[in-house]
Amino acid sequence: MTSPKKVIFFCFTVMVISLLGSHTAKASSFNFNLSSLIRGIELPAHLILNSGPASSSCDGHLETEQQQMEKTTAATATPLKLHLNHRATKESSSPDKTKLQSLTESAHRDIFRIQSFFNRITERKNQGSTSHPASGFSLGRKAGGVAAATAPVGAVEAPELNGQLMATLESGVTLGSGEYLMDVFVGTPPRHFSLILDTGSDLNWIQCAPCLDCFEQSGPYYDPAQSSSYRNVSCADQRCSLVAAPDPARPCRGHNQPCPYFYWYGDRSNTTGDLALETFTVNLTAPGDSHSVENLIFGCGHWNRGLFHGAAGLLGLGRGPLSFASQLRSLYGHTFSYCLVDRNSDLNVSSKLIFGEDRDLLKHPELKYTSFVSEGKEAGKEVPTDTFYYVKVKNIIVGGERLPIPVQTWELSQDGVGGTIIDSGTTLSYFSEPAYAIIREAFIKRVKSYPLVEDFPVLSPCYNMSGVEKVDLPSFAIEFADGAVWNFPTENYFIRLDPDEIICLAMLGTPQSSLSILGNYQQQNFHILYDLKQDRLGFAPMRCAEV
Repeated sequence: MTSPKKVIFFCFTVMVISLLGSHTAKASSFNFNLSSLIRGIELPAHLILNSGPASSSCDGHLETEQQQMEKTTAATATPLKLHLNHRATKESSSPDKTKLQSLTESAHRDIFRIQSFFNRITERKNQGSTSHPASGFSLGRKAGGVAAATAPVGAVEAPELNGQLMATLESGVTLGSGEYLMDVFVGTPPRHFSLILDTGSDLNWIQCAPCLDCFEQSGPYYDPAQSSSYRNVSCADQRCSLVAAPDPARPCRGHNQPCPYFYWYGDRSNTTGDLALETFTVNLTAPGDSHSVENLIFGCGHWNRGLFHGAAGLLGLGRGPLSFASQLRSLYGHTFSYCLVDRNSDLNVSSKLIFGEDRDLLKHPELKYTSFVSEGKEAGKEVPTDTFYYVKVKNIIVGGERLPIPVQTWELSQDGVGGTIIDSGTTLSYFSEPAYAIIREAFIKRVKSYPLVEDFPVLSPCYNMSGVEKVDLPSFAIEFADGAVWNFPTENYFIRLDPDEIICLAMLGTPQSSLSILGNYQQQNFHILYDLKQDRLGFAPMRCAEV
C-alpha cells in the first residue's frame, strides 16, 4: 500500500510537472537536497523528474494531473527503458575504409586520451586547495576542470525513486571512433543531439551557438536562445565553484554574469563556455514515450576543440559531482549500468544504459563484484570524489595459468600514479608496459598452431587464420584483489581484421604511464554495473542485444 508521504510527494511532483515550460515553474520546483551528490554544497531547485508521452516532433505534451499521477506512480514500480539507435559501421558504409584503418584511428585517439588521463592525475597530485576566481568559494580543485568539495558531517541523502531509466547506446564507429554515443533531446522544445558516453570524465557539455571556435558535428549546434528552459548559472552561485575557470579568469561583477568554465581532456581536446541549467529528455522503450529531467547542470560550450568525431558534445559518467550519473542519483539511486553489444551486431540491436537497479541483472547467476579503489584510500588519505573508477587487479590468467607479473605493477601509488581503471571511452585495453610485455609473451608462447604474422601494424601478436573453421586460442581472465575473476570470451580480447584471415590480440601497452585501462572492446556483451552506494563494480556475461 502506498504511504501518505509518498502520495503527497508524487502529487507535489505532478503539480510541478504541470508547470513545465512556464517561467513560474522555477519558484514551484521541488527542492531535492543534493548535499550527498555535490558534497558540502546545498543545491536548491535542482532536478525534477518528468515522464510522459512525446509527440512526433518531440515537443512536450501536458496531461491531466491524474494521468501524470498514474504515470509517475507506475515509474516507481516498473522499469523505464530508453533506447539509442545502432547505426551501420563506418567500415560497411564506406568501402574505402578497412577495419584496420578504423582500428588505427581508434588506437591513435586512445593514445591522446590516455595521455590526458596521465596529465589530469599529475595535475591533481600537484594541486592544493584553490578557489574559483569568479565566486571566491574555496574547495579542493579537481583536475580536468571539476572541483571536489568536502562532505559535511551528517550529510542528508536525497530522496530516491525506485524506478529505472534505460537508454540505448550507439556505437561510435559510424563517426570513425570506438566510443559509444547516447541520443538526448535538450531544451524546450527538445532538440536532438548525440553525446559521447564517457565514464572517464565528469562534465556534461554541448557545443552551443554562437559557436566561436568549434569542431564539426552532425546537425546544428544547440542554441540556448531557442529554448525556454535554458538558464545560466551565475558566477556568484555556489555551483560555479564546481568547475575550473578559464585562464585568465574574469572577476565576478554580479548575479547577472554567467559562470565561465574550462574543461580539458588533453593537449588537443577541451571545452570552454558557460555553466547552465537545462531540461534533458531521452526516449523510453515504449513507442512514443519520453522522459525528461529538468535543471540538469551542463556546460554550454562556445569554444571547443578535440577528436570528438562528429558528436555534439559529451555526457560524463565519472565519479565527480557534476556527472550525469551523479546528478541523477537523487532520482534513481546510486546505481547505473550498461551493456555494450559487439560492433558486428545486427543494425537493429542496440546497447543499453540503465539508471537504477536492473532486476534481471541482480538475479543473474554469474554476476560478480569487485570493489572500487579510491585513490585517497589507496594512498592512506581520504579523497571524497575521484573522476575515475579504479579497480585493483591481482593477477592476469592466460591459458589457466597466473602470469608472473609483480604485484607492484598494479598498485596505485601514494602520488596517484598507476592503478587500473575501467573506462567506456577507451576502445582497446591497455596495460602498463611491464605487464603488457608478459601478457603478449604468454600468448606467443602458447599459440603454436597458427602462423605468426610479423610486422603487422598497431597490434601484436597477430595470426593468419586462413582456412581455419574453429579458432582455438588460450583463455584470458583478470583476477582482482578481493578474489573476483573476470573470464572473457575470445572475441573480447582477439580482434579479426581485414583481411578476415588475420586475428590480433586486442591489447596494447600504456605509453609512458603505469596506468592500466579496461576499454570498451573488452567489455562487449557483459552487463557492467556501477554500484556507487556499496562502492563496487559488477559484471555478468550477457547477450546485450537481448537486454
